[in-house]
Amino acid sequence: MSEEAVIVHGSPTLAGIKTGSLFRYPYETEEQMCKALRRWNVRFRKKGLRVIPLLYREHKALLYLYRPARLCLDLQNETASRILDERGYCTNSPERCIIRLMNRLQESEAFPHEIGLFLGYPAEDVQGFLEHRDRGVKCVGCWKVYGNEALAKRTFEQYRKCSEIYRRQWRNGTPIDRFTVAQSICQKVLP
Repeated sequence: MSEEAVIVHGSPTLAGIKTGSLFRYPYETEEQMCKALRRWNVRFRKKGLRVIPLLYREHKALLYLYRPARLCLDLQNETASRILDERGYCTNSPERCIIRLMNRLQESEAFPHEIGLFLGYPAEDVQGFLEHRDRGVKCVGCWKVYGNEALAKRTFEQYRKCSEIYRRQWRNGTPIDRFTVAQSICQKVLP
């Protein structure tokens, strides 16, 4: 897996301002992809990041680059927890939630729309999309916004600017490890 792909698709996650990023990446064999992911996870461990395959299909892996600590916090949100409970997720374990998401991706050709919760989208916007689709949308950027439009627009701009800066730094020769922000891995959070 190339550094360029990680930067193009995951800069806000590398910067620690987004929970997770999804992107497709081609592979020759699943074994090759697994070896590459193991190498990346060794590099990312100290920074509080992981990258895992959610789905293998047609020689492309759907990769999930994420921050386990942020995912733990995101899934504690009452609305997020309710959305996931309704869809058969075990919300007391982020790891089990990811496994359930993988199963949901395997079961259907359509994306399970709760996936936004794994990317750091506001739970109220994920709920709005699940309930209304295109009705009541206030604006569209990285996701469809049904709640706080001003905050979402600031977030979209923050993601855009971060991606621009990270791409420029990488093209100028700065190693990815140098601008990947360190955050701690999730510790079990007690209720």
